[in-house]
Parts: sequence; structure tokens; C-alpha cells
Amino acid sequence: MTASVVLQVAATPASPALVLRPWCMEDVAALVEAHRDPGLRRWTSHVVDNDADGARWVQAQQRSWTAEDRFSFAVLEAQSGPVRAQLLGNVVLKEVASGKPAAEVGYWTATHARGRGVAPRALEALTNWAFDTFEADGLERLELLHQEDNLASCRVAQKSRYDFDSVLPAAPPSFPRDGHLHIRRMDA
Repeated sequence: MTASVVLQVAATPASPALVLRPWCMEDVAALVEAHRDPGLRRWTSHVVDNDADGARWVQAQQRSWTAEDRFSFAVLEAQSGPVRAQLLGNVVLKEVASGKPAAEVGYWTATHARGRGVAPRALEALTNWAFDTFEADGLERLELLHQEDNLASCRVAQKSRYDFDSVLPAAPPSFPRDGHLHIRRMDA
């Protein structure tokens, strides 16, 4: 698999067209800026405080593409011409392995992108890509986990047809509070 996968999401009346592509070093400044948001920091397990943290994070995403076990996409507002596309968020497919029937998805959105339908649309594009790309490897379902009190993530899961499955007990330090497991099967 190459890190040159680019997914396009059409505009809607309320939301811009999106481009999902692997992270690159040119994204570091926007990544650091997005991570200044206390709301984002509350729900993510990775801290990106400065350019060095951002560069390490982007490099880790690039290594994971090479290892073919984690596929993280920068979500950008589609632009035409020389204007640099604005970073809106991240979607990720993780824990992918041949013969393994399940993988996990995750996402976050920058403050300025929230409430614009970015997360469900990007998650839908990632979901379709994952099932199309890894069906032959045995992928049958995708799992979405979020903290129980993250109501926005619960709404994104529901909009993206990830059915609520169960409450998961807290598992500190990565998951300090109880969580929700949502599942989407390939045939959904």
C-alpha cells in the first residue's frame, strides 16, 4: 500500500468538499495549532505541544503507512488554485491485519470544523475505503471507541451508521473513563 491514497468527498449545501490524504511534514504547523484546543486535548491521547512534537507525530503516521497497520489521513477543505488547504481534522484506520476480521477507526476535528458535518463525512469516506481495500484480507467490521461522556463522538458514530454495541469499562491511562463501542459491519 502506498501513502499516496487520496480520498475525495463532495461538498454538501452546508459543508465544503473534503480531501483526505496521508499526513506530510507541511501539516505540522496546522497540527500544532489544532492541538492548542483544550476540547481536542481532552479527547485525544497524544499531546502535540510544539513543532517537534508535531514532526514526531507526522513521522509516526508515515511509518505506520509503511508498516501497513495504521492509516491516518489529514482531513482538509478542498481548495482550488494555489491557496493552501485548511486542516479540518484527522481520520484513522488502525489495528489492521490480514486475517483479522476487525479494525478500529478514530477521528478528531479542529475547533473551526466542528458542527459542519466534517467528521461524519470523513469517517464515511474512510469506512468505505477500508472495506473496499481490506475486504480480501478478511476485514468484516470496524469498531469505533469513544469515552462515554463524549456526546459529539456518539453523534458522529450514529450519523455514520456505527451501531452502539456496549459500554466498555475504563482502562487507564489510555481510557480513563468508561467508553462506548460502536460497530459497523461491511454489509451495513
